[in-house]
Amino acid sequence: MSLVLDTVALSLGGHALFAPLSLTIAPGEIATVMGPSGVGKSTLLDAIAGHLAPAFTMSGRVTLDGRELRALPAEARRIGLVFQDPVLFPHLSVGDNLAFGLSRRVTGRAARRAAVDAALEQAGLAGFYHRDPASLSGGQRSRAALMRSLLADPSALLLDEPFSKLDTGLRDEIRAFTFAHLRERAIPALMVTHDPADAAAAGGAAISLEVPGRG
Repeated sequence: MSLVLDTVALSLGGHALFAPLSLTIAPGEIATVMGPSGVGKSTLLDAIAGHLAPAFTMSGRVTLDGRELRALPAEARRIGLVFQDPVLFPHLSVGDNLAFGLSRRVTGRAARRAAVDAALEQAGLAGFYHRDPASLSGGQRSRAALMRSLLADPSALLLDEPFSKLDTGLRDEIRAFTFAHLRERAIPALMVTHDPADAAAAGGAAISLEVPGRG
């Protein structure tokens, strides 16, 4: 199940943000997009996920497992998102946060609870179901947020500066944890980052977006 960008370009007010981008991301591969601030990296992720603001114009094709995504609403694209801030709902327990993201294909209270408990164990958070999210460390919040995204059973995952708020030691740990789960589940992923170490650890294609006419 590959994620394919075919001559994708974005413009604002008639001005192109970057040169047309073509990229194929295989199952379990983590591709990286880098580039200067303002070039449109996060806007590219919005376009792929189906959240592009009306002010922008998109051209080109985006397919996932051969299915054209542009005509589909965001909720039908089965694309997960992970942001630099691992936001958990403060009014829900850690377990209920994960259950919120759980795919509807998992039915029955017992089966859903078992799926959440298994995810918590994989994240090193066994026994944390009833914990307040505010009591988690930064690394624990990041792992919980990733598992919530994976429980939705996405066909692809987009990561927007997912490790930028973590200190160096924790960044290595969470990066390894995230990439291992994506490879194990054969999920194609596209990551935006400013950190070359993220791209090196991802090991997939690395693309640098450039403003047209500037190189």
